[in-house]
Amino acid sequence: MIGSNTGKGIAVLCDAEGIVQSIVRDELDLASRVPPGASVLRLADPVDEEKARQFLLALQSRKATFDWEITVRWQGELTPLHFAGGQVESGFLVVTALSRDSLALVNEELMRINNEQTNALRSTAKELAALGRSRPERDGLFDKLTRVNNDLANLQRELAKKNFELAKLNEQKNLFLGIAAHDLRSPLGVILTYSEFLEAEIGPTLTVESRAFVSIIKDTSEFLLRLIDDLLDVSQIESGKLNLNLQPTSLTELVSRSVALNRLLAEKKQIRMVFAADATLPTLLIDPGKLDQVLYNLLTNAVKFSYPHTEISVRLTRESEHAVITVTDHGQGIPADELEKLFKPFSRTRVRSTGGEASTGLGLSIVHRIVEGHHGTVSVKSMVGKGSSFQVRLPLIEAAKGANSSSCYGPG
Repeated sequence: MIGSNTGKGIAVLCDAEGIVQSIVRDELDLASRVPPGASVLRLADPVDEEKARQFLLALQSRKATFDWEITVRWQGELTPLHFAGGQVESGFLVVTALSRDSLALVNEELMRINNEQTNALRSTAKELAALGRSRPERDGLFDKLTRVNNDLANLQRELAKKNFELAKLNEQKNLFLGIAAHDLRSPLGVILTYSEFLEAEIGPTLTVESRAFVSIIKDTSEFLLRLIDDLLDVSQIESGKLNLNLQPTSLTELVSRSVALNRLLAEKKQIRMVFAADATLPTLLIDPGKLDQVLYNLLTNAVKFSYPHTEISVRLTRESEHAVITVTDHGQGIPADELEKLFKPFSRTRVRSTGGEASTGLGLSIVHRIVEGHHGTVSVKSMVGKGSSFQVRLPLIEAAKGANSSSCYGPG
């Protein structure tokens, strides 16, 4: 059906909320679906409405995103089209194309927009130069403004080109990262399994030094497997492929179970972990596995950076239309100038764990992305010497109101 149509697309300018401002080009006859004032999400068929919403969220947060395959009803049939977008001065440019090379169409439209801006500035410069000056002065002023304007336009085009090249390279990096991490996982799993076997079966017959060697192998293998798992999560999330398996779930039971499991870890450091919950929370439509991952990262971090004989409190409350999970420790605290980088991949602070525990530097980045995928937010308050408090806010999307059982944060 596509045939010679490959390469055609529709491009629209939107504001920060995805509201269409104007149609830039339309070779697919889809403009009637997204007139000015409508949401760009109307391009997507209802079967991929959630995926289109995640595309818009990714565009808003990253300023550029590519190669999202989203289903659109085109020429009477459900057709997978390729979405891409980038930030421009007036908002966002969104391109939907039949070919995968939607990036080329984005760049083409950015160049055209810059050329229009250049021509407008030239016209303005000419009008200004003609006001109240002699011919030589007008010509000199016009030439000067034109040169400055040309330089500015060239810089804008170069900046746009570099931004899109960097975004494309980042996607290729995430693909390589995912492949490498996946290939490393199996041999590391074998090393861990055999080290556990050695420790359990022949450990008592080994010398103290040999048992220490086996223990080091096991602990290192466990850490590397956690790192690999985190790398796989990050590579999927950063490439826009966070698949959420939304299910009716009791958040109270989920948090309670996670606290019970991590309480054992806390007790090894003589740390008390307490939990309190609001009984009025309804059953929510969430991904229990992914939210359990969020809780694991927050609770193990609290244990890592808390001193023995302190307390970690976990509270689950309801605030208006949100469920709020708050994890508060009385540990070292985080310097104010390092708070904003906490949720970035591989970021580390000057604060060190109190028991020598290793950290991959990826846990909080994963927390941020999973919570964002649930349309929630995560924040932190901290004071050096007093402790830290992490807060996750999730919208109260009740199971009875949920239309879909799964969603995808990113390209399919």
